[in-house]
Amino acid sequence: MRQFVVCGHEVPVEPTFSLDDLPGSGGRLDLLCRCVGAGLFTSHGIRDARVHLVVDDQLTVEFDGATARNLNPDERSTAARVRDALESERDAIGHQPAEVSRGVKLYRTGLDATLDRLDGTLVQLHEDGDPATAVEPPTDPVFVLSDHREFTGEEASLLSGRADHRLRLGPRAIHADHTIAVAHNWLDTDGYASY
Repeated sequence: MRQFVVCGHEVPVEPTFSLDDLPGSGGRLDLLCRCVGAGLFTSHGIRDARVHLVVDDQLTVEFDGATARNLNPDERSTAARVRDALESERDAIGHQPAEVSRGVKLYRTGLDATLDRLDGTLVQLHEDGDPATAVEPPTDPVFVLSDHREFTGEEASLLSGRADHRLRLGPRAIHADHTIAVAHNWLDTDGYASY
C-alpha cells in the first residue's frame, strides 16, 4: 500500500478555523487538503492508499482510500472532514483513534508515533535528496513530506535516523500536492520506466 505522511506546521489543532479561509485561519489547510486529493483520487475513482496529515506534531488525521466513503475531491469538503476530526480529539485515547467517519480517523500522535505504526519503506521526499531515478521503487512506500515549510530541525533529525531513502522526484522543487502526484507517477511507471 502507498502511504503519504504530510507534516502540517501551521494548521491549528483547535477546530475554530473558517472553511472560507483555509489559507489564512486554516494555516494552509488548503494545501494539506490538496495533498489528500492528490494522494487518493484518480480521474474516476479512489486509490487504495492512505494520507496522514500530521497537525502541529500533536495530532494525525488519517484518510484511508480503501474504506473512505463520500469523499469529494474539493478542498472545502476535505477541510470539513479535518475539522470534524479535530473536534473528535477527546474521543481518541492514547494510540486508539477516534473514528470520525468511514475511512477517516484521528490519532493523538505526532510524527514519531505515526511513523511507528506504519509498515513499509520509509522515504523522505526532499528537494536535496537523491534522484528517484537512481532508486528502485519500493513495494510498500511510506512517503514523508513537508507542507509549504521546511521540515523542522526535530523532524529532519528524526527522519535522518529512520528514513530508508531521501529522494527528490525531479529537478525542481514543487508544491507538496504536486509531489504526491509525481510520486504516484513514479510508482505507476515503475520508476519512470514504462508507460
